[in-house]
Amino acid sequence: MTLQDPSELTRHALGRARQALCCLPFQRSFYRNVEEAALSSTELVAQSDWSFQTRRRLNARETEDLLIWLIQLGVLRREVDGQGLTERVRLTPLGREVLMPWPETIPSAGLGSRFMHWCRRNRPRW
Repeated sequence: MTLQDPSELTRHALGRARQALCCLPFQRSFYRNVEEAALSSTELVAQSDWSFQTRRRLNARETEDLLIWLIQLGVLRREVDGQGLTERVRLTPLGREVLMPWPETIPSAGLGSRFMHWCRRNRPRW
């Protein structure tokens, strides 16, 4: 068993999360919104200004799957209330750090990055 330097792990997590944000359909305004207040997938899909939050129209199931992926990456976390975890999500400190280089717009990923992101998401051990 080899122990990795914690800064190396953080750098790897930041790189993986930044790549994902460039590949996913959420726009910078979505991340601003979940930094300020919690939001659920059903609330996001029901919003009339969805085009300011996502690059394309998403259904509730697809949105929830994307939110779960962002939770797994450490960018989002489930909000907790008096009853436990809710369906609403908020931005994490790692998420804030990931978004720092992009105050206005998240750049779109190229074909190679999209392929690597797909592999990481769908074939994690590949």
